[in-house]
Amino acid sequence: MNTHNPDFVTVDMRGLKAALVAHAQARRESVSVLVRRAVARELGQAESLPPPDTGFESIAPLRQFQIKLSIRLTTSEAEKLAAGARAAGLSRGAYLAGLVAGIPALTTGANRTELLSALTTSNAQLSGLSRSIHALTRLLTQSNVQKALVYRDMLDTLDGDIHRHLTQAAALMADLRPRGSSAETTHRPGR
Repeated sequence: MNTHNPDFVTVDMRGLKAALVAHAQARRESVSVLVRRAVARELGQAESLPPPDTGFESIAPLRQFQIKLSIRLTTSEAEKLAAGARAAGLSRGAYLAGLVAGIPALTTGANRTELLSALTTSNAQLSGLSRSIHALTRLLTQSNVQKALVYRDMLDTLDGDIHRHLTQAAALMADLRPRGSSAETTHRPGR
């Protein structure tokens, strides 16, 4: 039983209600959470609220029907659920759905934020390789062989670098996908 006394405000949405409800459902958050976050952001108090759900599309593909589920937990269990959702950057509903779906990034205790950061870093490195290849192509087009030779070592390891990136990206994406998903056919070496 809730013993706190929440502050309520009634707002005339002037035609925005349907879009607001649809947006909240797509993010798997309640309308209250979404509105509270928007108001806090407007008031410059967004830092004090949990981070927004940054999308976890693999947890809950858009469904025609969603239901509201009430569950009973001990205070300790509810605190653990809330802490886990906060740590994953997800709403409690999305986090619980991810646990039920068996998403390895949630069930193994892996840090979803760190996984996404590793993928971002790997993508940045691949982007750097792309820029180097363009520079090399430009030098070769200009027949500047001496300067192009600087890129020789990069070319010698290019295949391995790209293979490592693809392997890491596949493993990270698999960790963010529900177990038993038809898309999970990737073998993840070194795991």
